[in-house]
Amino acid sequence: MTARPVQDYAGVAVAVPVTIPSVRRSEHGTPWWLGKVLAALVRESGIAKDEIDGLIVASYTLRPDNAVSLSEYFGLSLRWLDDLNMGGASGPIALRRAARAVQAGDAEVVACLAADVLGGAAFGALMEGYSSFSRDGVMPYGAAGPNLPFALITRRYMERTGATREDMGQICVAQRHNGLAQPHALFKKPLTMDEYLAARPVAEPLHLYDCVMPCSGAEGFLVMSEARARSGNLPFARIKSAMERHNTYSQDDVQRSGGWPLDRDALYNAAGLGPGDMAFLQAYDDYPVIVMLQLEGLGFSENAPAFVRETALTADGGGLPLNTSGGQLSLGQAGAAGGFVGLTEGLRQVTGRARGIQVPNAQAGLVSAYGTVNFDRGLCSSAVILSKGGQG
Repeated sequence: MTARPVQDYAGVAVAVPVTIPSVRRSEHGTPWWLGKVLAALVRESGIAKDEIDGLIVASYTLRPDNAVSLSEYFGLSLRWLDDLNMGGASGPIALRRAARAVQAGDAEVVACLAADVLGGAAFGALMEGYSSFSRDGVMPYGAAGPNLPFALITRRYMERTGATREDMGQICVAQRHNGLAQPHALFKKPLTMDEYLAARPVAEPLHLYDCVMPCSGAEGFLVMSEARARSGNLPFARIKSAMERHNTYSQDDVQRSGGWPLDRDALYNAAGLGPGDMAFLQAYDDYPVIVMLQLEGLGFSENAPAFVRETALTADGGGLPLNTSGGQLSLGQAGAAGGFVGLTEGLRQVTGRARGIQVPNAQAGLVSAYGTVNFDRGLCSSAVILSKGGQG
């Protein structure tokens, strides 16, 4: 494949990370949650709603509505919009596409929003209608929900690498430590390795604390020019590089990796940085095995089980700060909004405004993501390297 020149993201600012805290059950619909994010973006940025002329929305449960429906509901007049149905991979992809819209002059200020209402019957309804492949090829046999495919991926990974449950537990225990500092985390108690190992089985080799908790919540951020961010005195981050890749290694019988290995050299080269320069890694964490795949696929280690045994993963541990907000394993998974969690946390870290544990000297960090799972593999992979920008 011939390498193609890639335009950089110079002049683009990412600002105003917003989190609407998740809840186990919601009496409100998805448009309400998205509206809460938009209102918070307007309030915290000082940018009038009428000045937002771009919109990108990630959601599973917004249907039958969509991004253009929201323009009417919210009273927005837009020059650019996009519906993003890529689940957990949506955060870096939304940022990447919004940045290109700003560079092209198609929009001046893009609001990137993600929200879902899940839990109880809503989660079951989503799984039943997730894709025609799942509905027609899997559900008739009783295999409902994501635990089965991730059990297959986890078992195959453990057989191939020699990873143990203790190795997976290193991720879960460290992230719970990070999450305890977050005021909006759904899990409020520490998690010990003994508790992790003793948890009830769900779908072997997965046990309770390997699985995220479905919930309802929302996340968002704004993309604009650096000049616009400075004029509003907004702290912002810069985009050093970004990638997305879809349906990679499709011939593997069970997923062995996402798309990161194909693009990581270009990702780091464009940024002029390497894995050792990253102050943190915000890795999509619907299950610990997917974090393992990202550690390997993004070049942090060729042997992720050995890496997590030897490296401190807590935000204040001096090793590799991993999912410094606690990730979805501590915060809960609000559908596609889970794909924004790492990005909003990464933005807070590089602008020095973490709500929990602030990583010292966070000049640059990596946010990676994964989503749209059809039975035995996730189809979408994405990543972005963020760097410290201006303080307004």
